[in-house]
Amino acid sequence: MTHRKLSAGLVLAVLLTIALGVSASAQNWQGGLAFQLGFPTGEYKDQIDKTGVGIGGDILWSPRSAPVGIGLSIGWFQVGNETRQEPFSTTIPDVTVDVETENALAQFLLLFRLQPKAGAFRPYADALVGVNYLYTTTTIKNASNDEEVASSTNFDDNALAYGFGGGAMIRVYESPEAGPTGPFEVFVDLGFRYMLGGEAEYLKEGSIRRENAVVAFDVTESKTDIAVARVGVSVSF
Repeated sequence: MTHRKLSAGLVLAVLLTIALGVSASAQNWQGGLAFQLGFPTGEYKDQIDKTGVGIGGDILWSPRSAPVGIGLSIGWFQVGNETRQEPFSTTIPDVTVDVETENALAQFLLLFRLQPKAGAFRPYADALVGVNYLYTTTTIKNASNDEEVASSTNFDDNALAYGFGGGAMIRVYESPEAGPTGPFEVFVDLGFRYMLGGEAEYLKEGSIRRENAVVAFDVTESKTDIAVARVGVSVSF
């Protein structure tokens, strides 16, 4: 497998940048960061019976008078982790290093939002489409200070993802109109999404076998549906 998610993510980002540039004079911006919990569902839950923990970020624009917006949403979840200690090499067995294997899911999504433009309480509804990217990496770290020595991507794949979501933003701060950078508002953002993911191949905890210095992968294939709960902070400006 190759890093196909990079090209998919770049395409989404480039298309969004072009769209934003066309309407720069009429933009109303909204951006945020969120802590996320990912709950695999369906076939994916049968294989990954573990809650993913991660972060996400959104950026949107809309005409100032319209309750609709378009943007980009990026998210990441750790869905598996294994750590073991190994000799640094066969010729230096008295020095050990930490070997960490991480299974993760990243999302690169176009985001369409329906939301009122004013008020301290602003509920919203989202529609999303993009890519689920699943990958496994192994990293060698210095056992004494956790410094990375080397890393490699063992396996990766991606799949189409689409879904819907909703939530509410609660205003906690509103800047003065005469502020030096213009008016802006800060919100606590509570949201939920349900994403339907196509079939992908991936590794999970225990999928990497090491036999006589040879590495073998037990590859799993399934749909990649995931429900996402989000708590974060958003800024409108």
